[in-house]
Amino acid sequence: MFIQQAFKFKYDFWRYLIGVVIIVLAIIVGQIPLGVAILLEGGYEMVNMTEMQMLQLLESNLSLFLILLSYAAGLGGIFFVVKVLHSQPIKSLTTSRKKIDWGRFFFAFGLVAIFAIAATLIDYYANPQDYVINFQPRPFFIMLVIAVIMIPLQTSFEEYFFRGYLMQGIGTLFKNRWFPLILTSLVFGGLHFFNPEVTKLGNIIMFHYIGTGFLLGIMTLMDDGLELALGFHAGNNLITAVLVTADWTAFQTNSILKDISEPSAGWDILIPVMIVYPIFLFIMAKKYGWKDWGNRLFGKVEKPEMLKPSELI
Repeated sequence: MFIQQAFKFKYDFWRYLIGVVIIVLAIIVGQIPLGVAILLEGGYEMVNMTEMQMLQLLESNLSLFLILLSYAAGLGGIFFVVKVLHSQPIKSLTTSRKKIDWGRFFFAFGLVAIFAIAATLIDYYANPQDYVINFQPRPFFIMLVIAVIMIPLQTSFEEYFFRGYLMQGIGTLFKNRWFPLILTSLVFGGLHFFNPEVTKLGNIIMFHYIGTGFLLGIMTLMDDGLELALGFHAGNNLITAVLVTADWTAFQTNSILKDISEPSAGWDILIPVMIVYPIFLFIMAKKYGWKDWGNRLFGKVEKPEMLKPSELI
């Protein structure tokens, strides 16, 4: 099983604590180029600026690249920690299968991409007054190259960190599946509290972020691997960044469309979490034959008997 296989390597919990510190430091180092660029552009004027205003000092494509660079550094930090601190191959942090199943990755990517494109087109034709055409060939294609390379690194960092590294570390400590599922989903959603979307739409948007964390965690536990979560997260963020931007979103991109409506959020924000996400899970369950939901999501994580403590040090 996905969590259980962490027992095969150096799984002492203190290693995970040190690992998290190293990963956070890697992210901080990755943020240095962004900080330097903002400082050079804004100088002393940035003292009274919000974070969003600071980012808007930079050209959109440069800002996007530098923001995503910190996630790439964080992903490198994860791979370093897993290899050096835990003596664990990346494959075992990715999947319990004999090899990484890229078919699963692209299936989840395609599934969410089709939904995102369809939903955007429907809303565009239903509410054309809410959008303007933002497409400019040169900036768009530069953004597209940056997005195709860097956004999968950003989403992979989040999946390897929350659904991989922390899921396995917390699972081996508490020896169950439900606690790491709940904790990683809450922390994943909670870290989005600082996104500009929360300031603009209100705290109710947190239901969406936390619900997304649970969706990705359920995918990982039911499928015994990160492939579906990696593909789903990459597809969602990449297609969204390419299709639509707005002045109040975390990613400012040279996208095809720009949303100029005054945003608001009510209980309708629960529709994706309560209706669309279960549909995604139903489709994946049918395709991959998921069964024994109770045990896979809430069961115990047993330490394999054949492994002796001396083999794990």
